[in-house]
Amino acid sequence: MKKDYEAFVEELRQELITATGYDKSRIYFKREEEYPQTPGDRIFVECSVGEYSREVCGLFAWDLYQCYLDGILINDIVQRTVKDLKRMERSGILQTAQYLDDYEKIKPNLFVRLLNLDKNRGELKNSVFFSIGDIAMALYVRMGKFDDVVSSFKVKKDMVERWDRRQEEVFADALQNTSCITPPRIFQWEKLVFEPDYRGDDFMDTLTDFPLKKDAAGNCLSTEERTNGAVAVFLPGVAKRLSDLMGSGFYMVFTSIHEVMIHNDKEAEVERLRSVLIDTLREATPEDEVLTLNIYHYSRDTGKFSWK
Repeated sequence: MKKDYEAFVEELRQELITATGYDKSRIYFKREEEYPQTPGDRIFVECSVGEYSREVCGLFAWDLYQCYLDGILINDIVQRTVKDLKRMERSGILQTAQYLDDYEKIKPNLFVRLLNLDKNRGELKNSVFFSIGDIAMALYVRMGKFDDVVSSFKVKKDMVERWDRRQEEVFADALQNTSCITPPRIFQWEKLVFEPDYRGDDFMDTLTDFPLKKDAAGNCLSTEERTNGAVAVFLPGVAKRLSDLMGSGFYMVFTSIHEVMIHNDKEAEVERLRSVLIDTLREATPEDEVLTLNIYHYSRDTGKFSWK
């Protein structure tokens, strides 16, 4: 005879306590309407507990109950759950969570991602970021990789306060990390088409004279992974290096959050670039990957960014 929902939840909870060896206080049931409200009843498992933080996994209790009614044994549900928890542990996510209060240990996992400031003001509230025009340079912590997807979250201001560090110092470390984790690269279109393993060309070696295009066609700048690669132009030394190779200042056309086109400011016209940007965003860029409609400029004389 099948158990009712409440009996199923309690037995599953007790079996999880036994299988994980966790204290019973770390595995608990919460109904959807209980504060704070959650989308569905959950069985929460506190996988990692620190002084100021904890890593919590939430299981959808009603969905698991439906699996049970369909004939899956409670023991099988427990084994699958424990297996997933162990996979998370191997991913490094839980270990990183334990270090969130230790700046020196968490520092190598800091990185910067670009977001549109106006569209993301709500989620940026209380987060650490610096703005350049309508671009937000947001500070993130890399937690680990789970099922080939990198897990990360925005750094909150109170975390920086607990680290007893200035935001500028933390941000500088994050920019340097971003450059190491995902090095800036120039991508040539013909290589992108014909070389499947192509990961861009390294132009940052000051001992070589990289053949940057100086005409109006421009150069595609991203990072080695080509994910969230538009940040490359703001990484340490990149803008100056591009300007030196170009022999002039340059315009930046952010065709998405993943790349930015670099154009010689002596050859390109702002309004022409803006027209091309609008067409590109409309035809080829998903809405959630649009970064800005503005054309940005780097001055070789002042070393500063501006936007129109």
